[in-house]
Amino acid sequence: MNKDQALGRINFLSEEIEKHNHLYYVVNQPEISDYDFDVLLKELEALEAQFPEFASEHSPTKRVGGDITRKFETVVHRFPMLSLSNTYSEEEIQDWENRIKKSIDEKVEYVCELKYDGVAIGIRYQNGLLTRAVTRGDGTQGEDVTNNVKTIRSVPLKLKGDFPEDFEIRGEIFMPLTRFLKLNAEREENGEQLFANPRNTAAGTLKMQDSKIVAERGLDSYLYGFYAETNPFKGHFEAVETALDWGFKAPTPKNRLIEKTDSIAGIMDFIHYWDKHRDDLPFEIDGVVIKVNDYGIQKKLGFTAKSPRWAIAFKFKTERVETQLESVTYQVGRTGAITPVANLKPVQLGGTTVKRASLHNADQIEKLDLHESDYVYVEKGGEIIPKIVGVNLEKRQPIAGKLIYISACPECGSELIRREGEAQHFCPNEKGCSPQIKGRIEHFISRKAMNIEGLGAETVDMLVERNMISNYADLYELTYDQVLQMDRMAEKSAENLISGINASRDVPFERVLFALGIRYVGETVAKKLAKYFKNMDALMSASYDDLVAVDEIGERIAISIQQFFLDDYNKGLVERLRSYGLQFELKEKEGASNVLEGKTFVVSGVFNAFSREEIKEVIEMNGGKNVSSVSSKTDYLLAGDGMGPSKLKKATDLGVKILSEDEFIKMIG
Repeated sequence: MNKDQALGRINFLSEEIEKHNHLYYVVNQPEISDYDFDVLLKELEALEAQFPEFASEHSPTKRVGGDITRKFETVVHRFPMLSLSNTYSEEEIQDWENRIKKSIDEKVEYVCELKYDGVAIGIRYQNGLLTRAVTRGDGTQGEDVTNNVKTIRSVPLKLKGDFPEDFEIRGEIFMPLTRFLKLNAEREENGEQLFANPRNTAAGTLKMQDSKIVAERGLDSYLYGFYAETNPFKGHFEAVETALDWGFKAPTPKNRLIEKTDSIAGIMDFIHYWDKHRDDLPFEIDGVVIKVNDYGIQKKLGFTAKSPRWAIAFKFKTERVETQLESVTYQVGRTGAITPVANLKPVQLGGTTVKRASLHNADQIEKLDLHESDYVYVEKGGEIIPKIVGVNLEKRQPIAGKLIYISACPECGSELIRREGEAQHFCPNEKGCSPQIKGRIEHFISRKAMNIEGLGAETVDMLVERNMISNYADLYELTYDQVLQMDRMAEKSAENLISGINASRDVPFERVLFALGIRYVGETVAKKLAKYFKNMDALMSASYDDLVAVDEIGERIAISIQQFFLDDYNKGLVERLRSYGLQFELKEKEGASNVLEGKTFVVSGVFNAFSREEIKEVIEMNGGKNVSSVSSKTDYLLAGDGMGPSKLKKATDLGVKILSEDEFIKMIG
């Protein structure tokens, strides 16, 4: 291929990829499969590598990230990003509307839209190309996060249609709830501290130095505020409608994400509707924004020192309750991370009884200035995890002592450490701290790891307490006679336990790798590593560059893997496991194919020919991918008997194809 041919193909691929990107992430009407999309993207990446002179800063390949930003430049806003005045009172909304009617003689239209709970952003486009993205900051200046914003699939890199030469569009970047829950599930699996809410997670993600990690997080956006030296639009509603034509993901009236009205009754109807239905959205909102539609009237109304007079935000009340702090306990995870937990006098909140709330770390306890037996305010609305948001100082006892974060491990007494850049304290006694020892063994035997039947947490506790085992390799030296001597262990139970341990020798390599409990190596990462390196020896000898060459393996994971295998104790455990006959090499499974390559499945219900785990394994053997929840990205809902009605309804609403077990069997031949 000569240079002219390469340039033509690169331009064609770029336009084609951006078209399908828009259809998938903005319009929600994909025309090709994920696999076909990836084929186009890989071809473009290969051509840009071969002909780097044609690689554009606005190429779709920038979506996958990879740029490192050491320091985020401070940028002064061309148009100040003022905050809106907030209210929780419907009467104040009525007063605001009355003031506008008294100030303006002509008829006034209002636009009602959602108040997205995310990060405000301003994105500049020049000649249809994204040139800069800046956070709100203090309203006068913000930080340049352009490299990270380019990874967000719903933000266009190039515009289409008849757009102004130079303008800025503003809106909100947020983390969808499904992505947030998936991220927290992965962190829990890896023994990491959970994120508190999607808003803070989105803000932290947008400020990460490695744009590749930002790309993996799956941020989303709604963009709806038009700003330019010369405004071609009469009103806000018209500007939002036109932004859709240019390729932006903007709110539409279709799902009542935005609405135009000329009455206070219409405003209140919009507020009441979303106060009732906000939990149905796939992202967080914390209220409704009402704006005067006409830009000319906006100009007449002007601004106060802090906010525009032509707009106001109505914030939904977060459900908050008061209860008493009974104690704070400290949990030790399998990685040694210490998590403080507030034990509360039971109280009803959001339809559930709340007895405990995470305090996250020492900084949070200090920020709240917690004292013994304090009466605290707990919130759950807008938060996935109940959290303490404040203290009722009027009820504080004069003699109450201030809570001081522990300095020693509550289990083994070792002095805690706090690594640079990390919020949590850690117990460094990995080999002698009982919860860490038990936690690693429990992880090793868990269903998604070695899946050792007949062995549960209680039995692990007994084995460790009796000094029969001190690590997971010791399991393979247990004998039937030893196990039978344990309390409440009948002959059949002892047989099952030993049989389960022996059967685990056949567990495939990728699950053995996951079972080792290497920090940050969850189930998905273990599968990718196993597929890439094929065997344990290759992985153990892999260099840093070898590791980061694997898809989705970043600096943090690579360093963690190297540190694990550099530890003589860990290497000893691995060699013992090898000697006991565990699978240290990836085996090509019989019946494996690529027939489901690029297809995403949600499995629900009970099946005749397979167990749930077996059918998921068959999907992956044939190149497919399992996900836990139905979304517009799902290709198939594999439906068994007694499947969840909510999954069925969502699949039907989104047009996801529903497969029976027989249809699935025919599909894989």
